Amino acid sequence: MDTTRIWTAALVVIGDEILSGRTQDKNIAQIAAWLNVQGIRLAEVRVVGDRTDAIVEAVNALRTRNDYCFTTGGIGPTHDDITVDAIAQGLGVGVVHHPEALAALERYYETRGGLNEARARMARVPEGAELIPNRVSGAPGIRVGNLFIMAGVPHITAGMLDALTGTLEGGLPVISKSIGCWVAESEVVHLLAAAEKTHDGVAIGSYPFFRDGRVGANFVVRSPDEPLVDRCLADLTRELEAVGKEVMEGGI
Repeated sequence: MDTTRIWTAALVVIGDEILSGRTQDKNIAQIAAWLNVQGIRLAEVRVVGDRTDAIVEAVNALRTRNDYCFTTGGIGPTHDDITVDAIAQGLGVGVVHHPEALAALERYYETRGGLNEARARMARVPEGAELIPNRVSGAPGIRVGNLFIMAGVPHITAGMLDALTGTLEGGLPVISKSIGCWVAESEVVHLLAAAEKTHDGVAIGSYPFFRDGRVGANFVVRSPDEPLVDRCLADLTRELEAVGKEVMEGGI
């Protein structure tokens, strides 16, 4: 495992219901957190509707410039679940019923009314694909090369991620630690820039907020090197306290 290289992933969130606001996406956060543990950084996210051209364009763009590309949504049993067809089109392959997926669905629906034509749609995969086990609802996820086609329902997605744990090549997990101050970030931006510059290998994020009639900000330091994160936080804390700011470990 190459621990010095930065491995990246992208996510395509698919569904008209996300864009309309009817459904709030919860998969971005859980996939980002899971990827971090695998030593992979979520580098970009795109949300597209249930349109073949949009799915093809997004997936082909993101899979080519990242090590991995995940999609969520559009792999259910209804007519508007077009993700598999769109990705197959983008890859230039056909769509087939995977025999292992059919068998899994037959077992799952044996006591739930049986496997009908609509339910069998969830066994359709781009030709040459492998399956991602789904112990929650029977219908598996799909892997094609560096593409991972997953459910849109968050708890089902979580189960698929669990099945993938430890199977992807990545680097060191990114360590993230925070401090917070009741201060306008514009007042200390020079301190943040200096801390990042003098601690090569860290990234510092500043997250301002307004609460209880006061302006504050949390500062998050990230790096695969935990001792480096600790040194940066200690130095940044000292610099903030030197200008009269009270620093709260862990953020506000």
